[in-house]
Formats: sequence, structure tokens, C-alpha cells
Amino acid sequence: MSQPLLSLREVSRRFPAGEQDVTVLDRVSLDIHAGEMVAIIGSSGSGKSTLMNILGCLDQASSGNYQINGEDTARFEPDALARLRREHFGFIFQRYHLLPHLSALDNVAMPAVYAGLPLEARRERATQLLQRLGLGDKLHNRPSQLSGGQQQRVSIARALMNGGDIILADEPTGALDSRSGEEVMRILQELNAAGHTVILVTHDPQVAARARRIIEIHDGRILRDQHQDATPPATIPHQPKQRNPLAMLGQLAEAFKMALHAMLANRLRTLLTMLGIIIGITSVVSIITIGDAAQNYILTDLRSYGTNTIDVGRGSDWGDDKANSIRSLQAGDLTALANEPYVDSVTPITGTGVRGRVGNLDASIEVSGVSAQYFRVKGKTIASGLAFNADDVARQAQVAVIDERTRKKLFPNRDPIGEVILLGHVPVRVVGVMASRKSMFSDGQSLRVLIPYTTAGSHLLGRSHFDYLTIRVRDGQPPVLAEQALTRLLTQRHGSKDFFTENIDVAIRQVTTVSNTLSLLLTLVAVISLLVGGIGVMNIMLVSVTERTREIGIRMAVGARQQDVMQQFITESVLVCLVGGAIGVVLSWGLATVAGLLLPSWQIGLPGRAVLLAVVCASLIGLIFGYLPARRAARLNPIDALARE
Repeated sequence: MSQPLLSLREVSRRFPAGEQDVTVLDRVSLDIHAGEMVAIIGSSGSGKSTLMNILGCLDQASSGNYQINGEDTARFEPDALARLRREHFGFIFQRYHLLPHLSALDNVAMPAVYAGLPLEARRERATQLLQRLGLGDKLHNRPSQLSGGQQQRVSIARALMNGGDIILADEPTGALDSRSGEEVMRILQELNAAGHTVILVTHDPQVAARARRIIEIHDGRILRDQHQDATPPATIPHQPKQRNPLAMLGQLAEAFKMALHAMLANRLRTLLTMLGIIIGITSVVSIITIGDAAQNYILTDLRSYGTNTIDVGRGSDWGDDKANSIRSLQAGDLTALANEPYVDSVTPITGTGVRGRVGNLDASIEVSGVSAQYFRVKGKTIASGLAFNADDVARQAQVAVIDERTRKKLFPNRDPIGEVILLGHVPVRVVGVMASRKSMFSDGQSLRVLIPYTTAGSHLLGRSHFDYLTIRVRDGQPPVLAEQALTRLLTQRHGSKDFFTENIDVAIRQVTTVSNTLSLLLTLVAVISLLVGGIGVMNIMLVSVTERTREIGIRMAVGARQQDVMQQFITESVLVCLVGGAIGVVLSWGLATVAGLLLPSWQIGLPGRAVLLAVVCASLIGLIFGYLPARRAARLNPIDALARE
């Protein structure tokens, strides 16, 4: 005789009940051959359903040996058992176990998702099966829109989706009227005649009488094993199915669809779950956005005072008490630096405060003696008139360039070009007006007048040395190396280092570092709310696992592996977090828009890295905090999950 398809040897199944175990199956030995139609009959509590669950790899024996096609199932890991269920078995349950939110077509096609069948192929096969069972006009109906008999036919179609070499039917007519029950039994007999192995579990002798073989079980033991038909059964040779390499794509699509449905089915709960993620992402993105805008505003302001510039001052630092006694910054230094290859332009700056008068108007004015290159060094532009030139400097011309504040103060109603300002007792003629520039670093109260440094030294200050020099480094020259070179040059000229240097690029780097550090600190604070949101997601996902335990059992029964179940719930967790992150990004954009209206001088825009960070953070939160619920779902026992209401 050929090798049995299913073989049980001394199989027992015990369940814990307090301090003792209850034996439901007691040393059952049984062989079932391919193509048989077997009815397992017995009263309630006899162990017939437990036997069917063991046969279908939904449950495992406490002792004994169970083989399928000669393979010992005791050695199989959960995923291997899922493969057996997917490739060998099709389940027909008394309560149908259809997913209520899926159409008849999608319920039937579900086993093929885990078998890796492409979307079009599984939809085509599911349609053919439903049409074959007389449900061609009910493809898109949900279970609630079908009668009991129609739901059972959908269940039969699902059992056949992956081939259904072995069909296990648990009380297939128990919830049906006599007409529908008769129709289901006719379909099962036709499937058996076509070569499918059919195993019925029933308490109804009339249903059992339709089978070729009847096995009666009582108190966990087989009382009778009767063959009613000696005709050799038709068989369907089992062909191992190769998993499609693109199966993961179909499962991801299915997981995404189920996750979306779960979110929409509980909109308020989903929104409350997202709240922590929304707040966290909004905080993180807003901090980065405002931080970048503030940093750019400060750096732009700093650069407006001259990019690639180096200041050289007297003494050891700004405010050095000994600086006034140092007179080493002279015109010769100016000439020597101007001839250096790394210097683009250089200007001295020396100044004093005086009273300036025009007619009956007077004000306190800050006078700075500078060279003609000052305007290039500092990046200044002339709004009207002209800047003084090198010839004006050489001949100590009494000319001046004023700023916009001075113009408004001393020449409120007329053009100042050509007018004379009395600086103390020195008259100077206005030749130009500098363009105004708003800056957080400028002195908004002082009035500034620029005159040639030679004029300042001879007419106002009575000295030839400068307060400090400002050098603009030639484009392409490293400012740090230029600073080192000019330090060596001036040290050699002065005989000692009686000066200090300040590199504007170093200041910019320091501002950038401080700004980045502050943004990082604030971002870390905002991440705390993300973690709180992640804990909320984990709690809700754990609740979702509890609510959907039966769904998990159904998916496992049709062949879902543990990793398939984990993927389902992790996808849902990540999707919740990503949607929350998207809402957070939109809110951040709104806040940035409002901030841009309130601070028009700031260039506020949503940085791409902030959006990328939001996506990464939301995905990581979903993965990390969705793992525990997904793991719990994947480790559920299929038979326990199916029994959960």
C-alpha cells in the first residue's frame, strides 16, 4: 500500500487545568491516504476538533508522532508549519472566519498573498473560484452582505486558493439551513471526486454518511474506523510551490491596505495616538527651521561687515589698557600689507568722537579716518555721490562720506552732496552718502562720518598711528594661512608681537558652532516628546493586537508566517507615525510661514534636511515602538487566536 498522506502514531494532546493536565486526545493512531473523504464524528468534547487542529498544523501534539508525506511535523519551526498550512491545507470553519472588512474576492485571494502570487494572478484565480461556486455576482460584497451559505462558499473558495490538496472542514454545515448545508456537502463531494482529500469534523451522522470513511472518536480515543466505499479514490499529486521572489511586494501592499483600514476604522483613536508624534515632529522641524533662519541671519549680518577679513588691533585684545601706549600700527604697515600676494585690499581705521554742526543743527558724531579701499574691504556701497579716492587721501583732502543717519539728522530736507559739515573746528565737504544697512550688530544710535585717514591724523587727532587695520583676503586664499603670514610680517616689522588679530571667518565658525549646539540641544529636548508619542503608539498597537487576535489566527491558518504577521503590525505602526510626521511637517510649514510674516528680514524656509529628519524619526519611532506589539502578535498560537472572540 502507498505511503499515507497523513500519519499519526500514538498522538496525545493534553491541556493544563490547574495543577493537573486534561487529556483530550489519548494515544491516537491513524493513517489517511490522498484522495480520501473522511468524516470524524463524535459528541461535543470528544476531541474531534482537537484532532482536526493537529491534522491541520494549527496545534501540535503533546506526545506521539505526526507525519505529512513522511515529514515529521514535531521538528518544524512555526514558519515551516505555516508553509505546510499554506501549501497543503485549506480550512473551512463552522463560523466561516471571513474578515469582515474585506470583500469576498479579497477574502478568497488572501492565502495567495502569503504564497507570493502576483496581484493580477491571484485576483484572476479568486474570481474563477467564486464563479465556479456560483458567486460570480458577489465578488465585491462583504461578508455582512452575504447569506450563511454564501459565506461558507467563500470559505470553500479560500480553502482552494492555494490548491487545497487537503481540505479540513470543521462542522461545515453546522451554521447552515438544510438547503445550504446540502449544497455545501455537494461541493465537498465534487472536490473529493476531483482528487482533493477531504476531512470532515461533524457530530451529524447524516453528514458523516456522505463520506467514504467514518472515524468515530469518544473521550479522545478512536472507537470505530469504518470504510464505506472501497473504490480507490482519485488523487491530486502534490507539487511543492516555489515562493515568488516578488512576494514581499504583494505582502507589503496587503499590509499597507490593512494598516490603512485599521487607521480609518478608528479615526479618533488613531488621531490621539498620532498626537505625540505630531507634537514631536512639529517641535523638531520648527526648531531646525527657525534655528537655520536665525543662524543664516546672523551669519549674513556678520558677512556684511566684510567676508574674508582680518582685523589687526593694538595690544593683546580689544579693551587692552596698554593699547593706547602702543603706536606701532603705521602707514608703513599699510604699504607692506598692500604688497602681500594674499591681500586683496587693506584699510586703516582710526577714530574719535566730535560735535558736528551744519547751520543751527549739531549732533555727536563718530568720525573714522579710513583709506579709499575701506569701501571694498567692508563691502560698503554708495547710495548717492562718490566715495573719496586715493588722491584725496594723499593730499589730505577735507572730504567726507556720511551715513544715512547723519544725512537724516543734519540734512533732513536737502541733498547733502557738496554741503559742509563742521567736525569740531575742521570743515569737511560731503562727497557721498553710504547706503543704509540694517544689522543686529551695528550701533543704531551713532552718526558716522568717514574721512581720509591722513586728514583725520593731521587735522583732528594729531597722530600718525592707527587704532587698527582691516585686511580683506584675496579670494581663493585660506584666511587662516593669510592670518599666520601677516602675523609673521608685522612681528618682524615691529620687533615684537604688540598686536592681536581677529579673523571674521573664525568668528563665523564660532557662531555656527554655537548655533548648531543650541539647535541640537533644543532638538534633543523635542525628541523627548517623540519618545512619549512612541510609547503611546506602542500601547495602542498592543490594544490593536488584542482586538484583532481572531484576524491574526485566520491569517496564520491560511499560511501567514510569523514574519508576515510582524510585517503587518510594524507596517501599521510605521504608517501611523509617518502620517503623524506628515501632519507635523505641515504644521511646521505653517509656523514657519507665520514666523516669516512676523520677521520679514529673516529668510525662513523649510529645510530639506528637516523634512528628511522628520521622515527618518517617524519611521524609526514606528519600527522601534511597533516591534513589541508585532512580536506579540506573531507569537500567538493559531488555534488560540482563532478561538478568541
